[in-house]
Amino acid sequence: MVTEPTRARSGATDPFLQWNGHEHGSADYRRLLAGLFFAGIATFAQLYSPQAVLSHVAGDLDVSAADASLLVSASTIGLAVGVIPWSVVADRVGRVRAMSFAVLAATVFGLLVPFAPTFSLLLTGRFCEGLMLGGVPAIAIAYLSEEIEPRHAARAAGTYVAGTSIGGLLGRLVAGPVAELSNWRVGVFTVAVLCAIAAALFIALIPRPQGFVPRGSRRSGIDPGLITLLKANLRSSRMLALYAQGFLLMGAFVALYNYLGFRLAADPFNLPQALISLVFLAYLAGTWSSAQAGVLAAKLGRFPVLLTSVSLMVGGVLLTLTDVLAFVLVGVLLSTAGFFAAHAVASGWTGTEATVGKAQAGSLYNLSYYAGSSLFGWLGGVFFGARGWAGTA
Repeated sequence: MVTEPTRARSGATDPFLQWNGHEHGSADYRRLLAGLFFAGIATFAQLYSPQAVLSHVAGDLDVSAADASLLVSASTIGLAVGVIPWSVVADRVGRVRAMSFAVLAATVFGLLVPFAPTFSLLLTGRFCEGLMLGGVPAIAIAYLSEEIEPRHAARAAGTYVAGTSIGGLLGRLVAGPVAELSNWRVGVFTVAVLCAIAAALFIALIPRPQGFVPRGSRRSGIDPGLITLLKANLRSSRMLALYAQGFLLMGAFVALYNYLGFRLAADPFNLPQALISLVFLAYLAGTWSSAQAGVLAAKLGRFPVLLTSVSLMVGGVLLTLTDVLAFVLVGVLLSTAGFFAAHAVASGWTGTEATVGKAQAGSLYNLSYYAGSSLFGWLGGVFFGARGWAGTA
């Protein structure tokens, strides 16, 4: 039986050939998800590894909790600044090539920056590291939406976000205990070594892109221009609502984890750093919830899953206000699960909602996402200094 051909995707190799994306369960589908899984680890392990040792940084460099948190904020500011330029690079040279260069450059910075002799040089290096790291989240969702069958895009986005949660967990879980055995610089450096291995696995696994041809390789067609693509996505109220989700969700999540260690190290808990680092195991709840959110969104719709996930996060934060350690830990677990589920839905929704400039749409989401991280990651410390944990929560 002959079926009517569907419209080819924008940017496909040949407008007369149909590219529907890798089929769910195929070898290339599995390689693509595995590759992006390792890209998420390489990116987010080094991005947030200092978060596990902020109390060590504050003591070693004689700075406040809010100032110490700038090690995280500096890199997220760099990432936020970098996402839109990286989307342009991806359009010019290709998605995979841009992500590969970004993750390799970031790994080099990650290996060098921990040994910067001064606090100002540390912040500068972390900013540059974040600038390079921006190449992965800026491009990953657009790449997924072009290379995976549309009906499986939400599930694939959930798997990618699961990789980012594993990366965040690995960075914090390794840096904290190693810092206890030696110092915080060695802890952060050890994470960078693991990221170099993950970066190599990403490059080895990721399949050749077929759903998009770099503009520099196209023989014809009009480049609509970066500003036009950005404006098209900023005019949509639905896209603006998704960007607001990224801004507020990530801001709350980073503030929670930035200052939780300070709280657990003080009265009434007085936990050692090695035990505090184990709290980051709550990230496993995010690994599970982000993948499940993609499955549920495909079945029930994105909007109800997003609302449920946000409500779960709010309830978890409220639980952390108690002085009972078990309730605090349950609250962190729920907040983490809710955050990653909501982020998986919102970020995946951004890629499919955009009608033009998918890379730019993803970049605007990430710009909002990491702007929230940078602002509230620092601002949470201001409230922590003034009102304690209740102020941050």
